Amino acid sequence: MSERDISDFDLINPTESHSMLREMVRDFVEKKVESQALEHDKNEKFNLELFRELGELGLLGITVPEEYGGSGLDTVSTIIVHEELSSSDPAFTLSFLAHSMLTANNLSLNGSEEQKLRFLPGLCSGELIGCMAMSEPDYGSDVMGMQTSAELNSDGNWVINGNKMWITNGSIDEDGTPADLVWLYAKTGEDSKGRPEISTFLIEKGMDGYSVGQKIYDKSGMRASNTAELVFENCIVPPSNLVGSVGGSISHMMRNLEIERIALAAMSLGIARRSLVEMNRYASERHSFGKPIREYGQIQRHIAESYAEYKAMQSYVYNTARMINLESGGYRLDTDGVKLFSSTVAKNIADRAIQVMGGYGYVGEYVVERLWRDSKLLEIGGGTIEMHQKNMTRDLYKYPESILR
Repeated sequence: MSERDISDFDLINPTESHSMLREMVRDFVEKKVESQALEHDKNEKFNLELFRELGELGLLGITVPEEYGGSGLDTVSTIIVHEELSSSDPAFTLSFLAHSMLTANNLSLNGSEEQKLRFLPGLCSGELIGCMAMSEPDYGSDVMGMQTSAELNSDGNWVINGNKMWITNGSIDEDGTPADLVWLYAKTGEDSKGRPEISTFLIEKGMDGYSVGQKIYDKSGMRASNTAELVFENCIVPPSNLVGSVGGSISHMMRNLEIERIALAAMSLGIARRSLVEMNRYASERHSFGKPIREYGQIQRHIAESYAEYKAMQSYVYNTARMINLESGGYRLDTDGVKLFSSTVAKNIADRAIQVMGGYGYVGEYVVERLWRDSKLLEIGGGTIEMHQKNMTRDLYKYPESILR
């Protein structure tokens, strides 16, 4: 690549198609998402009707090949969409992530041809709402300790028992209607070394024994995204709904976590950007002691440090996305790293925005307090910051050359 090529390269919008996608999503956010965000946060209500409009835009199956109803776009495209949506409504975006990346993308990469043809068109259009069920009441970061079990019965069907907790899109409305399709991880035995074997099942709404245990209310943030406990009590699942081989889910479960973490980092980027925009604007409009507050040193520190951290986060997020191939794993160091860095930076920038805006920053009408509340989940969901620190330290011990790349 020549010096001119390097200077012309746009990391954030590498192609004209990426620029057009960003413009389309940003327009949708301004016209449709922004006006409903505060109300749905207050009411703890998921905007299902608006969510289905994402299907009309081709976003619900953004990475799914076109032959199954998707758009067949790349990792950078998914980052653009998550960033733009999160700049207005992170909770709405979280539901999008659970559906498009953790369900539809997972199925398109790992499902059988029959499973893809049966479920992907509905997931891409929004006719079906999907979720991924991994965490349990007593097992979150310790995912390999999951207790949900699947056993073969005498007629060849699988019988699943257990509870899944903190499931985004687990319930899709106020009546406790369960998700149309669950990408479920369950323990199907142990290998010769006593390690758990994890398998994946597609659970459909209407299957006996599958229900919503409870919808989780009174969350600090992400209130416009439904979170639920799912209950599987002697749930009968046909063999055709087993994804891949028995015990063969560890690799794509780990790859799934990598994809989730880069998408969550993109959400942090959207939160940070919007918080910085609001902080910067307010500092120009607000006067104190006869001059704009942006002329005071402490306010300048909040704005300047936030901008520098935002730009560092932006580069890390998009550079990591550029390297990721959705069809393969092996990117844990940087997907953990970018989420670790971005989630805390986004929370800190939102916190500074509240501080700069004073009392106005502390009320819902001025957006940043909601962004601040929403940002906290990003230090927990998809892996806690403590787990990222552990993983990264372990990986750097094994691959010290990563530091020099």
